[in-house]
Amino acid sequence: MSDLADLFPGFQSHWIDTSIGKMFARSGGKGPPLLLIHGYPQTGVMWHIVAPKLAEKFTLVIPDLPGYGWSAAPESNLSAAKDDAERLRSPYAKRNMAKAMVDIMEALGHVRFRIAGHDRGGRVAYRLALDHPGRVEQLCTLDIITTWDMWDQMDARLAMRAWHWMFLAQNAPLPELLLGTSANAYFDMLSAAWQRGGTHSGGAAAGAATGAPVKPGGGAFDDRAIAHYRASFTDPLRIHAGCEDYRAGATIDRALDDADRKAGNKITCPMLALWGERGLPGQNNPLELWKAWATNVQGFALPCGHFIPEEAPDATTRALLDFFGGN
Repeated sequence: MSDLADLFPGFQSHWIDTSIGKMFARSGGKGPPLLLIHGYPQTGVMWHIVAPKLAEKFTLVIPDLPGYGWSAAPESNLSAAKDDAERLRSPYAKRNMAKAMVDIMEALGHVRFRIAGHDRGGRVAYRLALDHPGRVEQLCTLDIITTWDMWDQMDARLAMRAWHWMFLAQNAPLPELLLGTSANAYFDMLSAAWQRGGTHSGGAAAGAATGAPVKPGGGAFDDRAIAHYRASFTDPLRIHAGCEDYRAGATIDRALDDADRKAGNKITCPMLALWGERGLPGQNNPLELWKAWATNVQGFALPCGHFIPEEAPDATTRALLDFFGGN
């Protein structure tokens, strides 16, 4: 991957041993530590536009999640798990991903830190805040509601917008086989559909099927970033890892959320929920849903689709600096 562009000039690269394997992370900047966690189907590169301004106020740590980018893709077979005890041993359970993030931060000398997480990274981030409340000073989630709420709200309309939740969670090897033959086309379809002008429900796929062009990555992405995303997304090991991520979401992650909900456990640090006006939470009001999970939460929509830091980088940077105290 040496031919991929360096989109974080001046940042250091780290390969760090964690509880679930060797993880890759970038670090740079000055000030209090801020952990930025990416989502699906991307890598830590998704923060490359907002990182320079944030790095003026914060020491940024930008990892690739397990199974994504340059991090290890640990073995997992959630399709064979018989119960939640077996599922909890998967490295793709968000509890285990969150612990790996703690390991990364500790290895870099950060005991307490702020977190911003987008998409799947947001799920790791709020799980970390629930499981390790003493670690997290502030939490920001980008374009998600909780995994429990996603499944609880899953009616026909949301299922058409978030169909990939059901598709990727199917038992192996069904989604892996289908993605393995068309990974680039699938990436282009998702990334185009989830942006502000997309349909969320397969319109881009329909266009591709009829021969209408679908711009690689859609309009918001830097071509150099797309090269990073594709290098990861087309790797069969990482295709499987992405499916395991969603299988965990449909099973153990949902069960862990349910246990916290029933126990009345809440996120106690100050929290900001950001979402795109045309983002993935669908018909839900994300802020109202988050109020059931956090004791001190604020939030608002940004003028974009799902890929907030790349579609609306200036607004994202302002929101994060205002919330985390960087202004």
